[in-house]
Amino acid sequence: MLRIHFTSHDLHNIRISRRPDPLWELICAACRLATHQGPLEFGAWRRSVRERLATDPMAGHAVHTLQTLVPPVGYIPDFLTPSVTEGGLPAALEAIHATSRSRLRHELGRLAAARPLPAWTTGLGRPGDRGMRSLVTALDISSRALLEPRWAHVRRAVRDDVDLRSHILLDGGVVPLLESLRPLARWKAPVLEVEYPADRDLHLEGRGLRLVPSYFCWRRPTALADPALGPVLVYPVTSRPLDSFTRNGNALDRLLGRTRASVLTEVARSGSRTTSEVATAVGIAMPSASYQLAILRDGGLVASRRDGQYVLHTATLMGHQLLGGDDGELRPTLTVGCIS
Repeated sequence: MLRIHFTSHDLHNIRISRRPDPLWELICAACRLATHQGPLEFGAWRRSVRERLATDPMAGHAVHTLQTLVPPVGYIPDFLTPSVTEGGLPAALEAIHATSRSRLRHELGRLAAARPLPAWTTGLGRPGDRGMRSLVTALDISSRALLEPRWAHVRRAVRDDVDLRSHILLDGGVVPLLESLRPLARWKAPVLEVEYPADRDLHLEGRGLRLVPSYFCWRRPTALADPALGPVLVYPVTSRPLDSFTRNGNALDRLLGRTRASVLTEVARSGSRTTSEVATAVGIAMPSASYQLAILRDGGLVASRRDGQYVLHTATLMGHQLLGGDDGELRPTLTVGCIS
């Protein structure tokens, strides 16, 4: 368990990243690629990426280089996820390239204690060595291979999560925001207890905390290993909606009725929505939205849970499959986003 200790100043210095962090997404995506975790959420993506890597030697080599430094379990060097909030991926990659030799030696030494590293890692950061530039190039290529195919979905999922947390923060304050991280974390003032693979304490000491919602983060949050660095908590988004759903003509409308089908589609597309948000999006009255959601919930297509003063509705696996699932996978109409 990770115990994050807050002061009163820290409670007033919590920031939520409004956009996906490209390097945290890349690191988490590399971990998802190396495992079978999340077959519904990541199965189709994994198959597509593996097919591409098998036919693109440059991309395959780049991802292999990345995974050399990113084990799916255990320590991952912090220099791979610098705290760069502006400038997107190019600025973040330049920050990696500028990592000091002493820091590289320290963090790679810690990684080498847990797993053998190839010889090329020993020269990273050495004057005249081009290893860091090669590593940055590999990260750039890996980003295109792993993230671009789903970047539009990543942006939507992060945006929806930020919208949800922002509503909670504005209406209830910081404590409801921290409590909204359940079941991933539990607020026991003045400590946030986070599900974590190692037992450690992080004292914020007035530095505040940056919350980073992540599409490819899975099951439990992650954080930087070095407590001296700017405190960051990366956590899984509340859901992973896809951009759009392919349906068999008007079959769903005929099965459920147009209004009910629209309500289910909106809930699934948006990840999680309050009753009033569903009513506004679909263009129906609140009582009608509540009625339609109750029927969908009784039919096992929607799940509802109370989060403070809100009731949040999400589509169940059965609901997603009804919207166009195939072998447990949603079938999105492909929309490739660009990393910016």
